[in-house]
Amino acid sequence: MDLSVVELLKTIILGIVEGLTEWLPVSSTGHMILVDEFIRLNVTTQFKDMFLVVIQLGAILAVVVLNFEKLNPFSSWKSRQEKRDTFSLWGKVIVACVPAAVIGLLFNDYMEEHFMTAPVVAFTLILYGILFIVVENYNKHRRPKVSDLRLLDYKTAFIIGMFQVLSLVPGTSRSGATILGGILYGTSRYVATEFTFFLAIPVMFGASLLKMVKFGWHYTGAEIIIMVVGMVTAFIVSILSIKFLLRYIKKNDFKAFGWYRIALGLVVIAYLYLVGDPTAND
Repeated sequence: MDLSVVELLKTIILGIVEGLTEWLPVSSTGHMILVDEFIRLNVTTQFKDMFLVVIQLGAILAVVVLNFEKLNPFSSWKSRQEKRDTFSLWGKVIVACVPAAVIGLLFNDYMEEHFMTAPVVAFTLILYGILFIVVENYNKHRRPKVSDLRLLDYKTAFIIGMFQVLSLVPGTSRSGATILGGILYGTSRYVATEFTFFLAIPVMFGASLLKMVKFGWHYTGAEIIIMVVGMVTAFIVSILSIKFLLRYIKKNDFKAFGWYRIALGLVVIAYLYLVGDPTAND
């Protein structure tokens, strides 16, 4: 393929969308599917499917960079107890990853074949938008049982991981599903969000590696440039997105994201009705 300025601009747009939506509970996969239908990268279908997953590596590196000290159990700045706490945190992350890893490996191909469509995205955007509003109303007068990440136990981590399985359906939002699970099971919004960020590290690295292995290790120069540009863009935007969300939830709930999801879902439905399903012929 020829790499033009237009293709690079399309890649940057996709990187911005990924960086903004990966961490906000609005479904990055859903947004990427919908945006890609309009800007259409001039690449093979196989490369595009791989790219839309691998671009997440840029987003996940933002979490690693922003939280490197917190995530590093070998830091010389940490006390022995702090190092034990960090190892414990990684243990909880691994436990929480098990449900999605098992179900994902078993049903990933089926999900991609049958659920990567605009109608499914529209439905799940609206459904989980409603759930965010309902859960926040339910949670309004409850005092969280876990307000410090260090107090999160393995049982709660595993239950949050069970909620992550829901995100295998496009439009659900991995962060949205796990944040909802955490809040429902008694964690504060901040703890649920922070744990969701860390939970994404092995999940997204694993998903990206699986996609790259399936695609093979033969890339053209243009394809390498597209991947690098997309990941770097997603990394930069993710830094800003993560900082924004952590500041936002200290004083606000998630209702605004619920309303946004509902509005976007209705826009998609209107588009499907007036124009047709852009994914129907893929």
